[in-house]
Amino acid sequence: MAPVSVIAPLANQSGVSRAITLGRSMSVKDVELADGSEALAVDGTPVDCVRFATLGLLDETPDVVLSGINLGVNAGDDVGYSGTVGAALEGLMHGWSAISVSQFLGGKWNDQMDTRVDFTTLAEFAAALVPQLGTEQVPPGTMLNVNGPRVPLKGAKVVPLGARWYDDNLEFVKADDDGRHYWIYGSSPLHKSAAGTDLVALDEGYITVTPLRYELTDKGSLSELQDHGLPPIELPEVT
Repeated sequence: MAPVSVIAPLANQSGVSRAITLGRSMSVKDVELADGSEALAVDGTPVDCVRFATLGLLDETPDVVLSGINLGVNAGDDVGYSGTVGAALEGLMHGWSAISVSQFLGGKWNDQMDTRVDFTTLAEFAAALVPQLGTEQVPPGTMLNVNGPRVPLKGAKVVPLGARWYDDNLEFVKADDDGRHYWIYGSSPLHKSAAGTDLVALDEGYITVTPLRYELTDKGSLSELQDHGLPPIELPEVT
């Protein structure tokens, strides 16, 4: 079994995506996990933790970044908000193979507060995926986003991302010396029941595996804009 090094945020970092900590130093604490192994707790974001690893905080350079297991799924459109996925993407950008892993909590999409979950099956499944990283199945530059369903578990599926949203609504709460306070995100995430997506597969009881890449450039529009897409610019005279 390969050695595992743990670097994790000191506090909950849900929804921070690929945020980094600028303008201040970060503390790193040595902590002992429940099984007696050692870990490092960083007063920063998930991406900060990966950057610490790239800069030599660990005794040796990791081969793989495995981010999670997160309490609550990171599926569908949530991958753009997810600190768990963000950390895996950061590893990918630095040339490492990466997997993000998250576990569905509760019995409904709007009930993710029950943390009494046995992560054993999902952890073993994610570990079994590691040998596939960097192969034809998962080539360099591709990461895997893995989500565990609520029980009973039926199996695993490779599926694309679905569409999920938070039923946003502008709700005034109060006004005080700090300004006006509002809720804007609904507490009950919704999703489209599009067959074949990760969200539907999770509802059906399957572990979902979705390959993701970081490349954001629209290659088609790039060539069009390079050829004739930009308006003319009147350059100032040089004196």
